[in-house]
Amino acid sequence: MPVKHDLYQDLSCSREVVQQKRANDPHLNALLDKYSDIDNQVLKAEASAQGDDDVRKLKEKRLSIKDEISQNLNGSART
Repeated sequence: MPVKHDLYQDLSCSREVVQQKRANDPHLNALLDKYSDIDNQVLKAEASAQGDDDVRKLKEKRLSIKDEISQNLNGSART
C-alpha cells in the first residue's frame, strides 16, 4: 500500500520555514521539486505493484534527494 511521506516531519522542520528558505534558494527549490516528483513516482510504482527492484531504486533516489535537502537546510550543503 502506497504511503506518502511527510517530508517536513522527516526533516524536523516546519513547512513555513522550508517554504521561506525555498523562496530564497533556487537550488533548494529545485531539490524540493525533484523530491516531490520522485515521491510521486514511488507512490505510483507501489500502487501499480511494480517490481520490488524498481520500487527500491526509486526509494533510494528519493532518500538521496531528501539527504541533499537536509544538508541544504542545515547549512552544510556545498555551493
